[in-house]
Amino acid sequence: MASTTLRPPATSPVTREHRGSVLVVTVDNAPVNALSADVRRGLADAIEAAQADSAVAAVLLVGAGRTFIAGADIREFGKPPELPSLPDVCNRIEASAKPVVATIHGTALGGGLEIALAAHYRIAVPSAKLGLPEVSLGLIPGAGGTQRTPRLVGVAAALDLMLSGRPVDASQALALGLIDRLGQSEDALGEGLAYALALLAEGALPRRTRDARAALADRDAQRAALDAARKDVTTKQRGLFSPGKIVDAVEASLEQPFDKGLRLERELFLQCIDSPQRAGLIHAFFAEREVLKAPETRAAKPRAIASAGIVGGGTMGAGIAVAMLDAGLQVTMVERDEASLERGRANVAKVYDALVAKGRMSADARAQVLSRFGGSTDYAAFAQTDLVVEAVFEDMAVKKAVFAELDRVCKRGAVLATNTSYLDIDEIAASVSRPGDVLGLHFFSPANIMKLLEIVVPAQVSADVVATGFELAKKCAKVPVRAGVCDGFIGNRILAVYRQAADHMMEDGASPYQIDRALREFGFPMGPFQVSDLAGGDIGWATRKRRAATRDPRVRYVQIADRLCERGWFGQKTGRGYYLYPAGARTGSEDPQVLAIVDAERRRAGITPRSFDDEEIVRRYMAAMINEGANVVHQRIALRPLDVDVVFLSGYGFPRHRGGPMKYADMVGLPEVLADIRKFAKEDPLFWQPSPLLVELVGRGADFDSLNKS
Repeated sequence: MASTTLRPPATSPVTREHRGSVLVVTVDNAPVNALSADVRRGLADAIEAAQADSAVAAVLLVGAGRTFIAGADIREFGKPPELPSLPDVCNRIEASAKPVVATIHGTALGGGLEIALAAHYRIAVPSAKLGLPEVSLGLIPGAGGTQRTPRLVGVAAALDLMLSGRPVDASQALALGLIDRLGQSEDALGEGLAYALALLAEGALPRRTRDARAALADRDAQRAALDAARKDVTTKQRGLFSPGKIVDAVEASLEQPFDKGLRLERELFLQCIDSPQRAGLIHAFFAEREVLKAPETRAAKPRAIASAGIVGGGTMGAGIAVAMLDAGLQVTMVERDEASLERGRANVAKVYDALVAKGRMSADARAQVLSRFGGSTDYAAFAQTDLVVEAVFEDMAVKKAVFAELDRVCKRGAVLATNTSYLDIDEIAASVSRPGDVLGLHFFSPANIMKLLEIVVPAQVSADVVATGFELAKKCAKVPVRAGVCDGFIGNRILAVYRQAADHMMEDGASPYQIDRALREFGFPMGPFQVSDLAGGDIGWATRKRRAATRDPRVRYVQIADRLCERGWFGQKTGRGYYLYPAGARTGSEDPQVLAIVDAERRRAGITPRSFDDEEIVRRYMAAMINEGANVVHQRIALRPLDVDVVFLSGYGFPRHRGGPMKYADMVGLPEVLADIRKFAKEDPLFWQPSPLLVELVGRGADFDSLNKS
């Protein structure tokens, strides 16, 4: 087949090539073919050129590299728009007088899928993924996605795509009606050309998605799907801005002419662009990519990891073992005796048994995974292991004893990691002959589910060991954040402070239940007292007892939690904590006896309770979190404010649409946060000491985000 390649202008990321009567239009904008202004111009010019060229009978849209088009260029959001706009490009594609075929490989996401929806015919290779994930950025599809998708797949499927943000694979897309044909191979260009030529041979004409009607024919079913989605958004996505706008836009596809629906979609899209939630969600998007760039990952290559060892088979050790198995590693667990080892094996097997029971894993797949899992009561089983994680009791003497054994048996070059939540990793490293190999890998429970992994960097560690921690996080599908050594690292250190603020408010007059409700309304999935019950009150109690000897007697200490723990009320696992959990219930109910204990402690402390409104609860809680976050950055425990944000987004349930505590502070305004802290300091100057970094930033009119760019 004769071909001629054209690239006007010379720098355009969109090329045109004649393949017989088919004009192949290729988007080549590495790495993911984002729809930048140059790409949009190139696509519009290509469609125009095709109309004017009598030798062209059809147009084939294809992506170069690893993907079709992964979406809009997010960095352009919020900037003055450059023409042509994406909606305009989509409309030009759809208006083509010659058939336009989109051939999809890799991903067609967001604006990329909207381009494909504007084409007249769509084919995807078997491995392709298609989706409309704009909701995760606080947006709605803004280039016809809310109008064209329902016309192809119906309201229910369209809303599921948009409200979940989850992509579907090519076979699902075919079943839904999102694409017309499933390719037989992974050759997107070859499959697309064959399809285009077949369509021409059949005499196929342009078939505009805007004219599709069949999927919306049953209006009662479509209306019922809309009503159900609106109710779901009100309850499950309460407080979020864009989900409701998505429902409104999709409703227009059912009730309004296409062009009027497009105008409403654009209006709603621009409202989302102006929403603070969009700013928070886009900050979160970029921050999670930026945390991967640590000094050590730039300076060194990771060591090879094919096998991993776990010391300890309790809840945390078993969860880490599952995470390693899911990453494809050979995993060995060591426990102190056969009974403990058997419990550890059972803890691991239980996870996979549950997956099989839910139909999410086959019995054969379970057997294959567990064939890579072994156990022993002898540390010598780690002799050839590439990386070992210690996950034993939070006691320095116990951990040093474990590391002495690891130092004795592990091969040279093995990474020796501790999962400690609070203890001094520099002290652990100093106790072995190879401190350069010792790293902190702080997983969060349950370790096979929670995304956050703090990569804790002791003073003597080798750069390639730190890089290995980041590589392990990638293998385990975790979000890694580099942290320095201190009591609690980034997350738990800050948690200790804002939890103190919550305790102070409880003793001063707010009930634990009001505090939890106020913070759920702010966007946290759980309040601090619910979290305590879930984690187990005995964990915090052990930490408080460990610190008792060194506690500053001038610092206010609320004893309410100790009173509960003295009664054995540790939370969900004991059936009561701050809340009651009858018959193993996961959701607690308020406990009058807890309120009686709180009242008694107020009397003991000589405190006359006062009332708090929800706004003050949130302001105090967030001020404490932000202030300690600033201290953590000031002391270089976190390298940048965005590292703090990602820790709280990934590990502590911070509402994603607010971007993280430091981004939230920027949006509120640092002067206002500092003013709150200084106001609260009049009551308790020891607790409410403004961070030097916060004072400095306010003094020079800067914000936390300015430090992310340095």
